[in-house]
Amino acid sequence: MAEITAGVKSKSKSTLGHKIGRFALHNSVTILFLIICLIGIKLSGLPLFFIVNELLTRVTRNTFLVLALLIPVMAGMGLNFSIVVGAMAGQIALIAVTYWGIGGQWGLFLSFALAAPVAVLFGKLTGMLLNKTKGQEMIASMFVGFFANGIYQLIFLFLVGTFIPMTSKRMLLSSGMGLRNTVDLSTNESGTAGIKYALDSIWKVPFFYVVIVATVVAIAWFAYKLLNSDRWHKEAGARKKDIRNIVVVSLVAVFSMLAMFAPNLLPKQLAGFGRLKLSFFTALAVASLAIFNQIIVKTKLGQDFRTVGQDKHIAKVAGLQVNKIRELAITLSTVFAAWGQIIFLQNMGMLSTYGSHVQIATFAIAALLIGGASVSKATIGQAFLGVILFHTLFIVSPAAGKNLFGDAQLGEFFRTFVAYGVIGVALGLHAWKVMIVASQNE
Repeated sequence: MAEITAGVKSKSKSTLGHKIGRFALHNSVTILFLIICLIGIKLSGLPLFFIVNELLTRVTRNTFLVLALLIPVMAGMGLNFSIVVGAMAGQIALIAVTYWGIGGQWGLFLSFALAAPVAVLFGKLTGMLLNKTKGQEMIASMFVGFFANGIYQLIFLFLVGTFIPMTSKRMLLSSGMGLRNTVDLSTNESGTAGIKYALDSIWKVPFFYVVIVATVVAIAWFAYKLLNSDRWHKEAGARKKDIRNIVVVSLVAVFSMLAMFAPNLLPKQLAGFGRLKLSFFTALAVASLAIFNQIIVKTKLGQDFRTVGQDKHIAKVAGLQVNKIRELAITLSTVFAAWGQIIFLQNMGMLSTYGSHVQIATFAIAALLIGGASVSKATIGQAFLGVILFHTLFIVSPAAGKNLFGDAQLGEFFRTFVAYGVIGVALGLHAWKVMIVASQNE
């Protein structure tokens, strides 16, 4: 009997160690950057309220672009570097609206409307090209971005003001040919208000009010699942998961209520959190895309994406039009990238005509990979986690570099290095994990 008990304990320890090892292996990039972020926060010496406030702004303006990457991953096309093309479509719409002198919410919604057909055209052409480079979609999409950037610069440096009529002295270079390096989105050609903060300023609400409402809805949902008679008789693991979710969400609700209504009961560093404001409609746009990505998985189209992503040959045998499905995945991603770029730029208030779109794909993909995604699997949770970690590092690295080395510029260099380096590290770790899994299966 003692031998059996010892064997069970040994097997339990082995299983636990195996689970920890697998968790560390599959989340190695996320764990690494979580540690880097914690060290950076400590070294920066920045107030926690400042970090969270900045992070809240960055999450709402950047997450839409990261979520635009998910559908191509589902369709087996890897990380879509060609969202740069979608960003260009969004910028074209913004330039047109600013030149026409349409500002505020009307200008913003017109930008969304104008960007959509342009992005559909760009996405369709990109999808057709990527269908010719099956198995090499990531590198092909990267070169699509480079090629498109060349055409974009040709148009706005040489054709605008000559072949494309534009007479704005405010937007054109002094020669009358080509757009200026920057376009101010706070005002438009007529001198009235532009689209700066057009979405952000519609309605700002205390952040923790939104959290309280969300947690109450989440608690009700998990309680319904827990008390559902069919689910109650299922395995104990499902019930434990629901109970754990209720406990975690309840703790978040309690903290939110303290932050809003009894801040004196919180530690000094957390007492000011009740002043955090959320741009409601910007957050709603991000949430809508997240819900869309979640719902589409359950539809026939989503199942087609997954089938094509898992095995193109089987999908073709099953009667699916593989090329059209892949084109649709890229087109949707391109349209979402165009809208995401508009959301991003209306918050920034300034369009760098020749530079705003250049790093979009790199930063969005880096954020997604930091969240634990890979070239073959990416989730909404990983997108949000990646944006939080990536932009936390962006916020604290200049101050950390200054405190550690006496030069804030070193922090700037470090975060730029991270943006590029994380892609190489993540792809290398992904290949390593594939090799380990393959060796374990032999």
